Amino acid sequence: MDNKTTMWRRYNNSYWPSVYLINKQGLARWGWAGELGWKGARGEVHMRAKIVALLKE
Repeated sequence: MDNKTTMWRRYNNSYWPSVYLINKQGLARWGWAGELGWKGARGEVHMRAKIVALLKE
């Protein structure tokens, strides 16, 4: 939760909700604006693929 909008401002966010994938070094490696499944979007599938790829690094 970002009740004080700290991360919202840090990432210059303009979409709600937003999902960010952060790697082990603390760097944002991938982002998704909006709901992962909005109107048939396959955001969860993309997120899982990105997680698998990052775990291989």
